[in-house]
Amino acid sequence: MNVSKVIDGLVRLGAEVVHSGISDVHASGHAKQEELKTLLSIVRPDWFVPVHGEYRHMAAHAKLARTVGAVAEDHVVVCTDGDQVVLDDAGMAVARQAVPAGFLYVDGIIGDVGQGVLRDRRVLAEEGVVVVVVTVDVNTGGILVGPEVITRGWVYAPEAEPLLTECADAVRQAVKEAFTTGATDIEALQRVVRRAAGRFVNESTRRRPMIVPVVMEA
Repeated sequence: MNVSKVIDGLVRLGAEVVHSGISDVHASGHAKQEELKTLLSIVRPDWFVPVHGEYRHMAAHAKLARTVGAVAEDHVVVCTDGDQVVLDDAGMAVARQAVPAGFLYVDGIIGDVGQGVLRDRRVLAEEGVVVVVVTVDVNTGGILVGPEVITRGWVYAPEAEPLLTECADAVRQAVKEAFTTGATDIEALQRVVRRAAGRFVNESTRRRPMIVPVVMEA
């Protein structure tokens, strides 16, 4: 934690640090209920919108404002992320249509990485990736090179050569069957490879890593 690093740094410099872990010295930065009542009674706002804390905290703050009587009950509004508060000559109101709101993940200088990228990263982190590379001749319907199975995070390759070999055999058989049915389109063959590898991986290990098919035409 950053606080712990600061304390460690001060102690290294020879300071004696008194903190909440060894003494009752913590002071909250949040106002207490009576302090909030005092503020509302002094300010007596025309409209009141709690803006800090979880929803339950804002609801409790709104209830406090109504209890004090410093604000008219219909002039206390509890909003959530995305609500549009409109101020005009007639007063204040929450617009019917909300705006998009939520977490935005930023990756370096790229900006928003998007839900698709986050989903792929979760799959890679939890299940790993299996890359299947095969070179084919669409004219003759033959496999020239491969399939070669490359994996990261699925199984430990040096100890799983038989499993990788079986996966390659399953993909090879699926590609041959695809050629016999007249499938020569590279995209179609990629789908065949992905489906065959994915089925074998799931049935043999009950895992669902990301399957990346690479079908090259000679």
